[in-house]
Order: sequence, then C-alpha cells, then structure tokens
Amino acid sequence: MGLRIETVTIDAVDPEALAAFWCAALAWVRRVDEDGDIWIEPDADHPDAGTVRPLLIVRVPESKAGKSRLHLDLVPDDQEREVERLESLGATRPDIGQSGNESWVVLADPEGNEFCVLDEPDLVDD
Repeated sequence: MGLRIETVTIDAVDPEALAAFWCAALAWVRRVDEDGDIWIEPDADHPDAGTVRPLLIVRVPESKAGKSRLHLDLVPDDQEREVERLESLGATRPDIGQSGNESWVVLADPEGNEFCVLDEPDLVDD
C-alpha cells in the first residue's frame, strides 16, 4: 500500500494575513480555489516546484489554544539572518519550554503556529 502526504492544512482566524506571511516567508505564491480556500505553493520557477506539497490555509472561528502538536521545520542557508527576516515579517519567539541550548530557533507565525528554523548541523547524520 502506498501513502503520501497531499497537503498540510493550517487553521487561521485570518487566512489572508496568514497566507501573506507564509508566501513572504517561503517565496511561494497564493492561489484561491473555487471554494475560496487559500493554497500557497511554489510557483513553476521556484527551486521547490514539483518537490513539495502545498499548504492549505482554512478559516476557523477560534484562535489557536496551547502548543501545536504538529509543526514545520525549515532549513535556511543562514539561520541567524533567516530568523531576523522572519521576525521582520511578523514571526515571534514563543516560549514552549526550550532550554536555551537548542541549535534550532522556535518561532511562531502571526496566528501563533510554532515552527522551527534549523541550523545546518541539525541535518547531519552521525
């Protein structure tokens, strides 16, 4: 049996604003389907085109409550520079119990959804 992830869905009180954040963060494009759902994905010229699945952002009536049970890990070329850029787009640094010794940085998007910005050594298998 084959199984693959089709998309990752993110709930949002303000899907337009959240889509704008993630489009700017990832350099992806926004599209709206016939039901009014917002999808963000790499455009045809993006290096990730054809290799990653889109994000679907759907409207919900309530704000996020508590720590996310699922989050994205992002791999930058330069962690420090990327964290600064993401913060300038509206990301914040939530306290979810980090020790302060992690090699990754925990951020949250404007709706409070946590994600991590990894440091390249995190990707090395020993």
